[in-house]
Amino acid sequence: MTLAEAAAQADGLAQEGRERELAELRRAWEDELEAEARNSDYRQRAVAYRAVGQFRFRQKMELLRRGLEDESPACRGSALVSLELLSRDAPGAINAARPLLHRLVSADGNQAVRRLAVVCLRNGSPSRDTLVLLNGLADDDEADRELRDVSRKVGAALKKKADTR
Repeated sequence: MTLAEAAAQADGLAQEGRERELAELRRAWEDELEAEARNSDYRQRAVAYRAVGQFRFRQKMELLRRGLEDESPACRGSALVSLELLSRDAPGAINAARPLLHRLVSADGNQAVRRLAVVCLRNGSPSRDTLVLLNGLADDDEADRELRDVSRKVGAALKKKADTR
């Protein structure tokens, strides 16, 4: 079985709520996941960063942070997908990575990475600096249309969340 296959199996176990089996699978694949995240091949690193979320490895946030700073857009994207998955229940992971996410949203050279970073911000606490950033992108006529659209939607959702507090 490959790491990608084990991660898919872990995702299924997590969705079914089978925590004991998931914990066993995590233990069996933890070293392999760490090794793949250091692989020189960006494709292997991307699989590893994606696997962090599929395994629900909340203890690997520092590994994800490395993924968010990886030179490869595929790796950054995979790390963002995992971060979004791990932050659905609690905003802590997003709040901790907020400055890095803001940098990705505003300055990453890859439009897909920028959009994924915006989607991640949806799961964080509604902070003023995030709302200003998203509103600015939504109103920027020179920005990518899809980036403007997702920024507008996420900004509106965060504003609504802030207004209900």
